[in-house]
Amino acid sequence: MARVGSRPSSREGNESLLMMDLNRSDLPAEDDTVLPMHHNEKGRDPRRSFLRVHTAGQSGRSGVHPLLFLQVCFRSTCTLSMIVNILWPFVPAAVAIHFARPDLHVWVFALNYIAIVPAANLLGFAGGELAKKLPKVFGVLLETTLSSVVEIVLFMVLIHNDQGGNLIPVIQAAILGSILANLLLCLGLCFFFGGLGREDQVFHEAVSEVGSGILLVAGFGLLIPSAFYSALSNSSSNTLTPEQVTSSALKISRATAIILLAAFLMYLFYNLHSHHTIFDEILEYDENQGEDREKEQKRAKLTLTECLIAIAISLTCVCMSAVFLVQEIEHIVVEQGVSDNFMGLILVPVVEKAAEHLTAIDEAWDNQINFALFHCLAPSIQTALLNAPLAVIVGWCLSKDVSLNFEIFMIVLVVLSILVVGNFLRDGKSNYLEGGLCVLTYIIIAVSTWYYPAAHGTEGAEGAEAAAHRM
Repeated sequence: MARVGSRPSSREGNESLLMMDLNRSDLPAEDDTVLPMHHNEKGRDPRRSFLRVHTAGQSGRSGVHPLLFLQVCFRSTCTLSMIVNILWPFVPAAVAIHFARPDLHVWVFALNYIAIVPAANLLGFAGGELAKKLPKVFGVLLETTLSSVVEIVLFMVLIHNDQGGNLIPVIQAAILGSILANLLLCLGLCFFFGGLGREDQVFHEAVSEVGSGILLVAGFGLLIPSAFYSALSNSSSNTLTPEQVTSSALKISRATAIILLAAFLMYLFYNLHSHHTIFDEILEYDENQGEDREKEQKRAKLTLTECLIAIAISLTCVCMSAVFLVQEIEHIVVEQGVSDNFMGLILVPVVEKAAEHLTAIDEAWDNQINFALFHCLAPSIQTALLNAPLAVIVGWCLSKDVSLNFEIFMIVLVVLSILVVGNFLRDGKSNYLEGGLCVLTYIIIAVSTWYYPAAHGTEGAEGAEAAAHRM
């Protein structure tokens, strides 16, 4: 022991300094580590933690203030999103031309295509404002679900308007195109703009590994019906007729859809219950590291009532534009010679995911890369595990043969894209080079899809070819 009044030893001094550093107020407490343990520390009830109302999104107001409501919605969260709001005059113009001149198919399609962007942008902004008032993971998943409403509405309208399978190729291409747009285009732009001016950005392995792992399993599940159909329809030793092969692929698709829905429920339970503390603290840490954190705290925010009003308005506009857009797809494909694969794989996903992409890019620019990853991977997972199976099941209920029997060319592109992105996520770092390569890969896919032949009657053509080969 050291004598009273004597100078502390070097070891004791180091220990004292260490204890002082650990007790500093600017370091996270034991309960606020980036990766917490899975046990109830200090008697804290995890259910109360999950249901708490987060204070970061509080507006300091209540009720509805019309002028301030419009001002906050127009300013949005970033300059790029505010610029998009300039497109709002296209929304009434798109509705008007749909009823006034329904014969102008190209103009109706173009105006509604543009009108979806500001409406989806408002939906994404209002969803983000609502998410900030909720626990981190629950808020992000709710925001992702609201953004996916555009995609779900498009799928449902396409299924309803389908006549004899003419729109099913567009639905199938849109499913895969949504995944590609999030993985290559959105994530690539996040890596690119987030990496400008920085050597690299570091993200947590819990976000990247879980996301890429689930996507790989989902891609494998989506591949099975296509691989089954392709293998049997081109096999000389196959004893099944083309009709039997198609029927079997449809049954496999429906069974796979139910299994993928079960996987989605497991994914929700994992994120919202068993491991939500991990992601909550990762995202909270990421939010505190944001370069515009002080500006975001001072920014005027929507009240809870205003959030719900903005969501209702944007959903109404999005649904109208989506319905009008879908009604013109067949005219654009047939009369203008646009490939239905290009329509579904490139054109439709880019506009339906515009709000999600703007949000993720802004977060990556502000160095909130874990948030950006969530907004890129979560929509892809939701499309693969929820939206695609939902389209198959709804088609099943409506006696429409919506299946997961995709063009083998397109499903291979998606699986390879998942592998490429997973490889970039493996080291836990990103830079502008990786982002630029992802975007260039997406452009290559877009060019090849433009020249890919129409998918109408593909299964029948392959079946006839296989039958002729056997004869």
